[in-house]
Amino acid sequence: MRRIKSRDTLPEKTVRSLIHGMGYRYRLHGKDLPGKPDLVFSKKHKVIFVHGCFWHQHKGCTNARIQKTNQDFWVPKLEATLARDANHLLRLREMGWEALVIWECELKKDADFVKANISAFLE
Repeated sequence: MRRIKSRDTLPEKTVRSLIHGMGYRYRLHGKDLPGKPDLVFSKKHKVIFVHGCFWHQHKGCTNARIQKTNQDFWVPKLEATLARDANHLLRLREMGWEALVIWECELKKDADFVKANISAFLE
């Protein structure tokens, strides 16, 4: 598990490339914000999280299935991640920030949909 990266993942780099190509500029991994968002747009008070479907348990996604082995370890770990994500989004909202979550599977399916979603969020 130590080989699993928490930043600069392929989905995150893909989103960065899309957004940069759209002409937006951003800060990476806002350490001063709850959850350390992947992309921070300070002037707009908006943040973007790029979530992996397995690690953040994307509902309805086939990539979010829980391992059949060692469920005593995986179930509490993934449930804690869900609770932590919800807490981070709530705290950001209380601070006056808007957040968008982009899922790994969305990038694989339809990049144009993601681009339109980002554009609508940042306008």
